[in-house]
Amino acid sequence: MQIKSPTLRVRAAFGAVAALGVLALAACSSDSPAETTTSPATEPTTGDTAMEEPMEMTDVTVGLIPILDVGPIYLGVDKGFFEEEGLNLSLELAQGGAFIIPSVSQGDYEFGFSNVTSLILATANGVGLEAVGPGASTNGTEEDMAAVLTTADSGISSAKDLEGKKVGVNALANVNTATINQMVRDDGGDPSKVTYVELPFPDIVPAIVSGDIDAGQVVEPFRTAGVNQDLVSIGSNFLAMSPTFMIAEYFTSSNYAAENPEVVAAFEAALAKSFEYATAHPDEVRAIVLDYTQMDEETANAVRLPGWPSEIDAASVDLQAELAVTDGTLTEIPDLSNLK
Repeated sequence: MQIKSPTLRVRAAFGAVAALGVLALAACSSDSPAETTTSPATEPTTGDTAMEEPMEMTDVTVGLIPILDVGPIYLGVDKGFFEEEGLNLSLELAQGGAFIIPSVSQGDYEFGFSNVTSLILATANGVGLEAVGPGASTNGTEEDMAAVLTTADSGISSAKDLEGKKVGVNALANVNTATINQMVRDDGGDPSKVTYVELPFPDIVPAIVSGDIDAGQVVEPFRTAGVNQDLVSIGSNFLAMSPTFMIAEYFTSSNYAAENPEVVAAFEAALAKSFEYATAHPDEVRAIVLDYTQMDEETANAVRLPGWPSEIDAASVDLQAELAVTDGTLTEIPDLSNLK
């Protein structure tokens, strides 16, 4: 496995979060699994047991967001689930799903991780995509891994108070803006009066603390970073939608899926194993985070884990499409069978 470096912008952002007491996900590398080599036999072996041919490995690149949600795929690589399916993964970090989608559709990555809203908007614009598995969801409890944070003296105590304020999000017109808008509506406010500012996740907490923005939406480990800086939460925009709201999916391009069905099936199988294992072994998820990030152990033990569902939640896909129409980012809901 190779873990490739994020952009310089993300790298610089990691340093900002480090000043807050938690080091964000940064460029890192891990030891590649040792290759198994088989020496050719000079003489045929005797007996009934035939010599086993080494499995042919397929190299694939997966675009990921540097957040806790993707922990299971790192754990799956560590446990050999992808290798068992004949896949050698190279993991590439990006700012958000909206940035990963073009790389997958153009063939730079074979697979990617993105929020569902961005996948819906891409589908509506004619980008051929196919979901290959769920990405992450709320965990079904009040202890959600996402939060809209602000300072204690900001005067923002509920979603309606975001009117007239600047709110940081990792990408515009994605699941975060859509769900915050709905929070504002449900609280009797007008989301058109909210000004969104696009920032990488690692930059959001420092921007709140410095006063550059009034509030910001974050996920772990940045939620914990904000709480450690005395920021307060006005609620989880994901949990406000559903106790089991599916936020993201893993996906590939329609062309790649059609041309490489066996590779896609292998990825799906390994991903399912990874999710099942991660759900059953949360302590190992926290431990693997220490391997692929520079997060300290205390923070890793404090962060809230998301849910990792066993299958795609079609209701969450439909809800996000409806929110996109309500926000005006879509005029009508397209055929979304590719995302279910």
